[in-house]
Amino acid sequence: MGATYTLIGPITQILTLSGLPDRSALKDSELEIIPQGGILLMEEWIYRIGSYESLEAEADALEAIRIVPEGDYVCSPCFVDAHTHICFAGSRANDYAMRNSGRSYLEIAEAGGGIWDTVQHTRKASLEELAALTIRRANRHLSEGVGTIEVKSGYGLNLAEELKMLRAIRLADEQTGADLVATCLAAHMLPRDYTGSRQEYLSDMATQLFPLLVKERLSTRIDAFIEKGAFSSEEIGPYFHAAKSCGFALTVHADQFSCEGSQIAVAFDALSADHLEASGDKEIELLAKSNTIPIALPGASIGLGCAFAPARRLLDAGTSLAIASDWNPGSAPMGDLLTQAAILGTFEKLSNAEVFAAITFRAAKAIGLDDRGKLEPGLLADFNLFPIADYREILYQQGKLKPAQVWKNGKLAYSSL
Repeated sequence: MGATYTLIGPITQILTLSGLPDRSALKDSELEIIPQGGILLMEEWIYRIGSYESLEAEADALEAIRIVPEGDYVCSPCFVDAHTHICFAGSRANDYAMRNSGRSYLEIAEAGGGIWDTVQHTRKASLEELAALTIRRANRHLSEGVGTIEVKSGYGLNLAEELKMLRAIRLADEQTGADLVATCLAAHMLPRDYTGSRQEYLSDMATQLFPLLVKERLSTRIDAFIEKGAFSSEEIGPYFHAAKSCGFALTVHADQFSCEGSQIAVAFDALSADHLEASGDKEIELLAKSNTIPIALPGASIGLGCAFAPARRLLDAGTSLAIASDWNPGSAPMGDLLTQAAILGTFEKLSNAEVFAAITFRAAKAIGLDDRGKLEPGLLADFNLFPIADYREILYQQGKLKPAQVWKNGKLAYSSL
């Protein structure tokens, strides 16, 4: 039996993002916009893309199913969220209220809040309960145009609970239309109920957890929080060496409050360095000379009321740039990638091209994927249809405009029509 083909169009504008480089600053004039375009799908892949008129004859020859949108639509690639913590239980609304009332992080932690509060709630939840919570959040993300979602562990912080989280993420991946990419963040903080040192904890995780991740194929990625109160660069070095020897890709929570993590990210050739709110000229120059992709997390800046990552200076220095939501119960509870990206663009003076690149193909590269994020033949048919006639409206409306339809792997995954 032959492949099934589908022609969708005519579409008022198709924003392909084709031909754009993986790093450096971008101008809106570099964007390819196909007016009255069409997308010819072969199963889950893009087979052809171009003007609708130019695709009709081939679609007829292939006996393609035709889908004709009624009204004006802009088609963009599905978004990719390269940094989230959506597998968790409980709420930290009390933390948020205390923080906005002037309480410090230490005071909140001493009052029973902080990461440890989420760890306790997550440990109490069953695998099935965690999977259901993750599915609910992933489905909301999908309805807002996010087709690929990186999801971290890190609220288990012992062997059994980290495994439970990663198994829950895998179970959720099987039951949501979005693609979930699991990352092990066992090095989130030293758990309060661990009686040894930070070095001993990291050694235990490396020797006990890493082999099981490989055996069960739960994750191919290892993350660590390098910061005061979490882990230092000296402590994390042996842990990252062990991860690389097992074949894991690395990513780093870097430079959120102090400048140490980006150096480790570059030294270990990590795929990405995430946060970077505290990064200065030295760190920017270091990242610009490396292959490590900076990931800005505006949701954390909004949630904590602190400065944004220096996105403009990073791009002008020649780095790549991804933007992710950091959706988590503590510092970034909003979880709206498009809204956050639009706000960061306003404050950091990013072009539309730079913002769209940062939440599509550059974000995909940051989690090691090169089969999505642009609308080109041979890539996954992951795309959004926004009910407007001009692509510039998407960021102009700062996240209030949501897709009318989301297509994932060539199938309609969400529709409000």
